[in-house]
Amino acid sequence: MTKLLDSQAEGAGSRPPLVTRPLLLRFVSIVGASTSFYLLLSVVPLYAESTGGGRGNAAGLTTGALMLATVGGELATPRLVARFGYRLVLVAGLLLLGAPAFALTASGGAVWITAVCLLRGLGFAFTVVAGGALTASLIPAERRGEGLALVGIVTGIPSLVALPLGVWLVAHVGYGPVFAAGAVAALAAVASVPGLPDRDADSGLDRDPGRDADSDLDRDPGRDADSGPRDPDRDADPGLDRAPEPGRPIGVVAGFRTPALSRPVLVFSVTALAAGILVTFLPLAVPSASGGVVATALFAQTAAATGARWVAGRHGDRHGPAALLVPGLVVAAGGTLLAALTHSPVAVVIGAALFGIGFGVTQNTTLTLMYARVPASGYGTVSALWNFAFDAGMGAGAVGFGFLAARTGYPWAFALTAVLMLTALVPARRDRRTEGPRGV
Repeated sequence: MTKLLDSQAEGAGSRPPLVTRPLLLRFVSIVGASTSFYLLLSVVPLYAESTGGGRGNAAGLTTGALMLATVGGELATPRLVARFGYRLVLVAGLLLLGAPAFALTASGGAVWITAVCLLRGLGFAFTVVAGGALTASLIPAERRGEGLALVGIVTGIPSLVALPLGVWLVAHVGYGPVFAAGAVAALAAVASVPGLPDRDADSGLDRDPGRDADSDLDRDPGRDADSGPRDPDRDADPGLDRAPEPGRPIGVVAGFRTPALSRPVLVFSVTALAAGILVTFLPLAVPSASGGVVATALFAQTAAATGARWVAGRHGDRHGPAALLVPGLVVAAGGTLLAALTHSPVAVVIGAALFGIGFGVTQNTTLTLMYARVPASGYGTVSALWNFAFDAGMGAGAVGFGFLAARTGYPWAFALTAVLMLTALVPARRDRRTEGPRGV
């Protein structure tokens, strides 16, 4: 009977299921890692300031160390995944993210806290890159946009809850229990990893006993990942716009040199830059007399981004994601420009919501496009490049905007940021013209 129903479903052209047991297991490690990371994200800087260990910019030092280790680890993770497989790297990431948190109360010194942040940043990098690549392999290509949107929701909910919860808990129970909770959240998720599929560490390909053995032959790991066949639809200089050849591993450096991947990275990094600016400086730019405007605006941004990711994913699966890249960028820039009217509560809230829509669209579209342009062996590199664009963009935006606003004031700085975002229309429009085949 089951076979009969399956054959009827196939005959009716039904799409493959999206939520499977392996994906549900993967959600466990996503929630564990996100909860651990965001629960302590604001708490550790508070702890550093309260102990006086930093004697100055203690909060900035801890956050800077965390993000520096995260960005560095993201670039190194694809090699580790190719060597050891998804599961081992994911377990290592959860252990590094969780276990060091127990040691935070051992000392209030700047060196000790910074060392813990470096370890936790490295662990977080392992979880988002190795875990992101594994997640992509669990989502059917026909429903990748929708699946990635669902993953974004699962990732976003812990951040929405854990970030304010950590600060609230510190005020009521102290630092020790909060650090322990952050550690346990990541360590408990390790139990879900053995149930996940893995990839062959030597070949860099997903283990699939039904796979044609010939597809693994004639592979040369030393060959440039840009050496794939020329796509006749692409009009760029030969050798610079080639999609990676199926079955061959793709290094991070080669990924940056491949326009089919670097264009979406550039577009997304620009929107991530603005996201870092809004989250960091909107509370400072909006007059304090405006009451709950900032909280409302940030909530509107997050909610709009989550909804837009879902809509963009479903639309992209049916009509192709590339057409959404330019509209998403324009809407995000428009929202940033509107937020420049910092003395207007309505403009700030609407601007933040518009930015959230554009940001959610570019999040889903760029990641979907990148996964569709590589074979399964390149998922780790795509995850590393995309997360690098996210974290580096947010960090650079926050740092650069501070210097700019000190000279121009917040309204002009927001307006100039919007203009900067529009420069990414060049790679975005080119990417739409050169979109390769959908799926992998």
